[in-house]
Amino acid sequence: MTKSAETAHDLVVFGATSFVGQILTRYLLETYGVGKSVKWAIAGRSESKLNALKSELGDNGKDLPVILADASDEAALKSMCEQTRVIISTVGPYALYGEPLVQACVRSGTDYCDLTGEVQWIGKMVQRYEEEAKASGARIVHCCGFDSIPSDMGVWFLQNQAEQTFGEPCRDVRMRVKTAKGEFSGGTVASLMNAVKEASADPKLRKQMANPFSICPPEHRSKTRQPSLKGAEFDKTFNAWLAPFVMAAINTRVVHRSNAMQNARYGKEFTYDEAMMTGRGTKGRLAAYAVTGGLGAFLMASAIKPTRWLVEKFVPQPGEGPSPEAQEAGFYDLRFVGRTEDGKTIITKVTGDRDPGYGSTGKMLGEAGMCLAFDIPADQPGGFWTPASLLDGKLMDRLTSKAGLTFEVLETR
Repeated sequence: MTKSAETAHDLVVFGATSFVGQILTRYLLETYGVGKSVKWAIAGRSESKLNALKSELGDNGKDLPVILADASDEAALKSMCEQTRVIISTVGPYALYGEPLVQACVRSGTDYCDLTGEVQWIGKMVQRYEEEAKASGARIVHCCGFDSIPSDMGVWFLQNQAEQTFGEPCRDVRMRVKTAKGEFSGGTVASLMNAVKEASADPKLRKQMANPFSICPPEHRSKTRQPSLKGAEFDKTFNAWLAPFVMAAINTRVVHRSNAMQNARYGKEFTYDEAMMTGRGTKGRLAAYAVTGGLGAFLMASAIKPTRWLVEKFVPQPGEGPSPEAQEAGFYDLRFVGRTEDGKTIITKVTGDRDPGYGSTGKMLGEAGMCLAFDIPADQPGGFWTPASLLDGKLMDRLTSKAGLTFEVLETR
């Protein structure tokens, strides 16, 4: 049973004064206005910062409702949930600050989405609250930013096209980052470093995080070994050198959970991996080795206490980010190649018109929240979903019409 539409707000942006929260707030204001067809509010722990944000938004933001709530204040979170049907949270690292709000949403039947990429935390939330979410009707959707909407919806789109063209889904799908311009957000870096820190101290957690099915239901497993790029490698399909992609560790898990939540629609032995292209020839090969070495050094330094402080000193901090001009100059181009069991091939393309970690993430997160608020049937069961398994084509329509994403078939053979 989902929450009645008779609430004060359709959705609330929690953490509106964070860097991504401000981008999201501006996007919703410019796209949907205030007091029109969408009833929404901003929320956070600091009244002065929330009011300062409203002032920065000018006349258009002066009527934006404000809700005060701290991430650790159970009563305030409960009160916030009672006032809305959907909450969008930008308050991370979620492993440190996210559980009380998930718990409040689950217990009040409030729908929720966020932009976490912390697979170890998602696993804990599913284990602790999934049955309660099913009972209350709360639909919980993690990973609604660059990790993992382009990957998750990219595979969903490819499989739709494969079913229409070949009459069957692709058993194997590979995603390749052809190009991307933008910066890692301070919040993303903080979340990644916290995950590495947790894993370095817990062998059991390390094993869990290495499992590509770690956030899938226990019965959803594959006998087929999952590919996972560990070093430089040449890709014949795209005639380019590859290096590991830092977000593959979360995106692959989300895609596998989407498959599970769709009753193994992609196949029980479905395989998926991600990597980034570094170019062709000797230059591309050297770049692949350089990226591999740099990523390995970063993860190793983040895992060891004596060097972690040095890494923290030089990486972006939570709350920091690029200028609006830099966000608009960013973009990304992802390529997907899928193959059916008998070798039929489809190649697709997903692009975004802003930098992945900020501008595009803000728009994707906003439309995921809007989709939850207005497009999902009231009788859709509660539980922990993924963007593709719950929001599917309804989200794709929003992404392409409002959020600057494109989905395109390049080749079938």
